[in-house]
Amino acid sequence: MVRIDGSQGEGGGQILRSSLSLAAITGQELEIYNVRAGRKKPGLAAQHVTCCVAVAEVCGGRVHGAEMGSETVRLSPGAITGGEYEFDVARVRPSAGSACLVLQSVLPVLALAPQSSYIVIKGGTDVPWSPAYAYIANTFAPALSCFGVGLALRRPGAGFYPIGQGCIEADITPASTLSPIGLMQRGELQRAVVASTVADKLPEHILKRQNSAAVKLLVAEGPEVDSEEYYLCSESPGTSCVVSLSYESGHAGFTALGKRGVPAEKVGSQAASEAIEFMRSEATVDCRLADQLLLYMVMAKGRSEFRTTQVTEHLRTNAAVARQLTGAEINIAEDGWVTVQDVGLASSP
Repeated sequence: MVRIDGSQGEGGGQILRSSLSLAAITGQELEIYNVRAGRKKPGLAAQHVTCCVAVAEVCGGRVHGAEMGSETVRLSPGAITGGEYEFDVARVRPSAGSACLVLQSVLPVLALAPQSSYIVIKGGTDVPWSPAYAYIANTFAPALSCFGVGLALRRPGAGFYPIGQGCIEADITPASTLSPIGLMQRGELQRAVVASTVADKLPEHILKRQNSAAVKLLVAEGPEVDSEEYYLCSESPGTSCVVSLSYESGHAGFTALGKRGVPAEKVGSQAASEAIEFMRSEATVDCRLADQLLLYMVMAKGRSEFRTTQVTEHLRTNAAVARQLTGAEINIAEDGWVTVQDVGLASSP
């Protein structure tokens, strides 16, 4: 049994998600202890319990300790199977627990399944401390396609804090072996998109103002900008603005969430300002995408590399977990260069 210390590094839920995913793929018995020891309320919250249950289901395994507040989780993996799945964070406890983070727990596993998958996940779609839906759709999914994995997404309803109850649907096309990525020089900007989402409990003019502010700043910087506006049903009022940049060999996304008393224009401008800062750098991926791509680099056959804007504690922690579970050779330089050498995890029989 591989034992992972959940208090290492940043000490958060990412250790749990990455450990579960890689253990399911490699077929290793896993124990994670000190789960989320670095958080104010340690142990599993609703979304983490859902992640445990979801990974166990898609790999045909058994999970122990998947309950609220638990600080030790054990997974005994079985055979990975694609197909149709549905997960709901509210089944554990009503909350705005992130549907996007549940997706990110099962996605690496289903990326190597022997057949395609269709997943419905209910929970928060645009909430703090998690990738927003438009980030997954417009930044992460295009980057994931470089590995040979297809991800098509839909969001029938938005889920904002504190109630959540949004919904995302995902079609996953797996690959028998993931291709390595070489994001060394990003090349020309191919697409810039601003995607704003506003709950229908708020006036619709907020959507226009938020998006227009982001588009205006970006256009002043030079690129043409595509605009996406979503006025969606939601149990909680809320807004999000995501700016996504796609280069010839690079991807980045920047998110701002609306808050009570903060003008819509400021929300849009915040996301656009962060995107402009990235455009003026030489990085090929943003620091959050670096986190998310690392597992797929470990899974890919061959040498992968990218350059990120910032080496975060999340990235270092993810690398430590990946090394322990796979023996991958991962090098992270202080200037943001990240390389992973030839692990090549194959699909399940």
